[in-house]
Amino acid sequence: MRTPSRWTLRRRLVVVLVSLVAVVALGMGAVSALALRGSLVRQVDDQLHAANQRAVNAPAWARDPSTDGPGAIDRPSPGNRVPGQAAGTINLFRQGDEDAVRADYIDESGERQYLDDAQVDTLLAVPSDGEVHPVDLDPLGHYRAISTTTSSGATAVTALPTAAVTSTVTRFVVVELVVGVLALLAAAALGLLLVRRELRPLDRMAATATRVSKLPLDRGEVVLAERVAERDTDPATEVGQVGSALNELLGHVAEALTARHESESQVRQFVADASHELRTPLASIRGYAELVRRSPEVLPDGAVTAMGRIESEAARMTALVEDMLLLARLDAGRTLEAAPVDLGMLAIDAVGDAHAAGPDHEWLLDLPEVDEDDDGPLVLGDEHRLRQVFANLLTNARLHTPAGTTVTVQVRSVGTDVEVRVTDDGPGIPDELRDSLFQRFTRGDESRTRGTGSTGLGLAIVDAVVGAHDGRITAGAGPRGGTTFTVRLPAAART
Repeated sequence: MRTPSRWTLRRRLVVVLVSLVAVVALGMGAVSALALRGSLVRQVDDQLHAANQRAVNAPAWARDPSTDGPGAIDRPSPGNRVPGQAAGTINLFRQGDEDAVRADYIDESGERQYLDDAQVDTLLAVPSDGEVHPVDLDPLGHYRAISTTTSSGATAVTALPTAAVTSTVTRFVVVELVVGVLALLAAAALGLLLVRRELRPLDRMAATATRVSKLPLDRGEVVLAERVAERDTDPATEVGQVGSALNELLGHVAEALTARHESESQVRQFVADASHELRTPLASIRGYAELVRRSPEVLPDGAVTAMGRIESEAARMTALVEDMLLLARLDAGRTLEAAPVDLGMLAIDAVGDAHAAGPDHEWLLDLPEVDEDDDGPLVLGDEHRLRQVFANLLTNARLHTPAGTTVTVQVRSVGTDVEVRVTDDGPGIPDELRDSLFQRFTRGDESRTRGTGSTGLGLAIVDAVVGAHDGRITAGAGPRGGTTFTVRLPAAART
């Protein structure tokens, strides 16, 4: 179950509303019950005073024990011999010593009932101060009692039961509870309806923010047309202020995205233009260096070596320029060729080239079995660029793993995709490079030596080419350590 701190705003508002209604209802019910009980008790006390006055003012014949009949136990109290006493009224009369105590009450059927010694002792313990005191006459129940002294010095005690008060208050509390529960249920239903209606603007704002969050804002030209509706931007309300602030924020974001796209477009255009312009002088440098190196004239050994270095550096720079030009074209959305390509055949060629370039590694190929009349795993794409994907992945494995490393290239059809896995059992990817592995100019080491260093564009090109083919590439640990690059491309429809 969710903790209150993780509840939705709608649920918390309804709970607060219901809690307030419950507190108010409980307070009103408690005050009403106490007021009712107080009123009923005052009525009982008024009746008690009246009943006691009737007992005190009983006529002489009622106080005369000789008229009570034989036996003291059958002598009724004077208070219950006078008219007007209600059923359940207890009267005790004591004239002189305790043996002359007369105490009885009239039950609901009209029969006279006498009190036992314990009940008599309880009533005699009531102070004769004319004030009402609560007493407990077990098993008769709770009573309100008053004790007074007559003009002749006799003690007259009158008590009335409080069972009717308790019963009335109990029924009132039960009714209050039932009504309170129904009121809480109605408040919860009505509160949920009202809160849901009042929070609809926030729901619409959340939907707008969700749609914006799903837009590809990280690259390319972005048209951020999403805005909060005008009806939800009234500055006179708190919700409207939030909607207006969100629209202002989206406007600033749209301006920033436009400025970023313009800047990126200028950078891409510059890189493309620069790369294109550098191709001609680099080709000239390579041509003149090769021409000098092959000149029939005898050159000093140092000059021949220098020409060879110039030629190799020009070739390396040409490759770098070509990579940068390719990335610039892919960033600009340059359309690639779309033809059926057998990834199995590309994997065979790539492994053969990698074996020739890195004989100190062990290169393995894992392809699915296909019938003679069936084609291999086909995708629709640019064969030249897909060859570059294989070449870059295998070159990456060769450059960044030690000699003796086993590199396995696997091609499989997985559902509607074709999956390519390049797995090695080398040292794996350093933790600090995992998040930036496919970013440009990311290198597995800081070396810039011509033999082992890299420009850091290989995996960036792979990522760009795979993305241009509506595919995706991921990198992770292999089943036995090392690294696994997984490329998934949509399979071509078979005719």
